[in-house]
Amino acid sequence: MSASNLNLLNAVTLISMGLWGYVETDSFTALIPVVFGVVFVLCQRGVKNENKAIAHVAVLFTLLLLVALVGMRLPKSLASGGAGLVRVVLMIATSTLSMVGFVRSFIAARKARENG
Repeated sequence: MSASNLNLLNAVTLISMGLWGYVETDSFTALIPVVFGVVFVLCQRGVKNENKAIAHVAVLFTLLLLVALVGMRLPKSLASGGAGLVRVVLMIATSTLSMVGFVRSFIAARKARENG
């Protein structure tokens, strides 16, 4: 799967899980993933067109999101379990896949530049 497809998958997952969390908990903090998802949707065209600057912005936000999810949200979700844990695990999974896709894309672009 391409970096742009993985970015879009991550965006859709973040938006849907954030909205689900908001509906279930009525907490505005559940909308934080929605904001990240919207940022990724806004970056989608640039990522698809291999715009380096936009792709690096998307990677930076993906990394920030992963750190927040794993470092802050996952421990709380593990303690409480339930649907919140499912949402967090799905967001971590798609964000990790997106990060891997970006790294692979950057490596391929660098090799292509070096080879001519």
